[in-house]
Amino acid sequence: MLHEIIFLGRGGQGAVTASNILVQAAIYENKYGQGFPFFGAERRGAPVTAYARISDKPVLKHGMFNEADVLVVFDDSLLKLGITKRFRLRNNAVLIVNTALRHIDKEQLTVAGAVKVYTVNATRIARDLGLVIAGWPLVNTAILGSLAAATRIVSVQSIEKAILDYLGSRLGEKNVKAARSAYEETAFLGEV
Repeated sequence: MLHEIIFLGRGGQGAVTASNILVQAAIYENKYGQGFPFFGAERRGAPVTAYARISDKPVLKHGMFNEADVLVVFDDSLLKLGITKRFRLRNNAVLIVNTALRHIDKEQLTVAGAVKVYTVNATRIARDLGLVIAGWPLVNTAILGSLAAATRIVSVQSIEKAILDYLGSRLGEKNVKAARSAYEETAFLGEV
């Protein structure tokens, strides 16, 4: 089955790296994947989009897409800005939001049917582990743990292995802890 995933974040939060790590985790599970970013001359803090496709069969599609099975929002302020309305969520899609809140307004989304909503406070997890650069919490690996919990597209063990391989052991250890914490703390809010 083909899964199309959109990562929507801000420059410096690691959306592009998250896409790459997810693809590597899928490869460890003998799946196929592709990950790619979309950004222009953005700077730290500007909205950034990254894409991933994961499948049990070779991925023959290429290029960006605006309709997804999973939308991962790295910063809940992007919901308020309406940026998420650019993307359409398929019926039975999954929305994962990095937020301390326990409510997501359906009016902030473009959906084709029921959407399962999950939240995780990846910002708190990153700050607690010292995963901060220039004041910006690096939430990408925590988000990947949440994605593993919410979707089961790949296992958290494969995410952890991919993090270590991608970042090395020195940086990887804290990031593996972030992924595991988010995996355990991801909350299902229900369907919208």
